[in-house]
Amino acid sequence: MSTTAVSGCHYDIGFLLLPGFSQLAFASALEPLRMANHLADHRLYTWHLVSRDGGEVHASNGLATLVDQALEPMPALDLMLVCSGVGVQAHCERPVLAWLRRLAERDTPLGALCTGSYVLAMAGLLDGYRCTLHWEHIGSLHAARRFPAVTFSSQLFVMDRDRFTCSGGIAPLDMMLNLIGRQQGIGLAEAIAEEFIHERIRGVDDRQRTPLRVRLGHSHPKLEEVATLMEANLQEPLALDELARYAGLSRRQLERLFQRYVEVPPLKYYLALRLARARLLLLQTHMPITEVALACGFISPPHFTKCYHDHFGHSPSGERKRRALRQAELTISHERTLEE
Repeated sequence: MSTTAVSGCHYDIGFLLLPGFSQLAFASALEPLRMANHLADHRLYTWHLVSRDGGEVHASNGLATLVDQALEPMPALDLMLVCSGVGVQAHCERPVLAWLRRLAERDTPLGALCTGSYVLAMAGLLDGYRCTLHWEHIGSLHAARRFPAVTFSSQLFVMDRDRFTCSGGIAPLDMMLNLIGRQQGIGLAEAIAEEFIHERIRGVDDRQRTPLRVRLGHSHPKLEEVATLMEANLQEPLALDELARYAGLSRRQLERLFQRYVEVPPLKYYLALRLARARLLLLQTHMPITEVALACGFISPPHFTKCYHDHFGHSPSGERKRRALRQAELTISHERTLEE
């Protein structure tokens, strides 16, 4: 039985599923539409699942999802969302990009979940727009100087005119609740959030990364300040004395803070941040290893290789080989699926 009286407009929303898409992100976007229909006691939203060839699509967790149709005939929609995930670069195929451009020519609003913004950017459909995608990929795109006409944000989701983009995980739930609130009224959006035991509908001002104080379970303003300084200065790392001076601490006080709350020395924490950024650049860009090393504050490739191996258990070149192997396995799996 309906718990919320709503008599809103009807909307048709499409989901383009690309191989390796994030099923969590997809479900987080789809389920609010289903619940909106349930609570309103009539159909406010209809959804259409699309794949390139009309065949089932395997998510990143290996589960197959049946779709309603192939790219053609092109449906008349109020919004088309591109759902992607791992290995997105391999699925920016010309027919898909051309199809998205034709939708844009018909003034169809476009959006993306998780790494789907990369696909829209490849199609040139985010030029002049603000957008977001999963935080792991934003730094890599900046470092590789990809898509200079696109403004990437670290927000959970961005609604810029007729472009609706969001990061992965459950961020699509918040974007869709905001969209439903705009279209059908905030009362229905809040009722859906209650049904999903979602304590707060996050807004456009919320960011993706979890603050250090949340990760640690407590707050220490000076520690947060230093950690933020470290994250903002990965290419040209600050010396420990500089970090302490900026935070108004002595070097000894800074070392004690990190040992007490983070349980590692500050320079070890800083090195881990730089190596984590280096790993993302190795996995998500084609930057030469020497350039990756420089972008993460290592003045010597051999020193970078040693630090990387000590931290991850394999070399930067080994990381690239592992990536190539994973991509080859995904391609073979996809081809076998098409043959079946």
